[in-house]
Amino acid sequence: MRSTIQKWGNSQAIRLPKAILETAQLGENEPVQISAERDKIIITRAADFRHKTLKERLAGFEGEYIIGEWDTGSPVGEEIF
Repeated sequence: MRSTIQKWGNSQAIRLPKAILETAQLGENEPVQISAERDKIIITRAADFRHKTLKERLAGFEGEYIIGEWDTGSPVGEEIF
């Protein structure tokens, strides 16, 4: 089956025909993993698509946490403080 890559906003897109999705056993709004190899784009079902908790995100952190403030500069618009 042939298709064309087309502009979609600031990105490019390709429509996946229903028959292709049925063969791949993928459905609408299903999370997928996208990867690329040379002249191929590979779409596979995402194994675990949930967002990580803060504890999970920090589990591998080995640095030192330093609390501090930083200056973001003077207001440039109508910011409310």
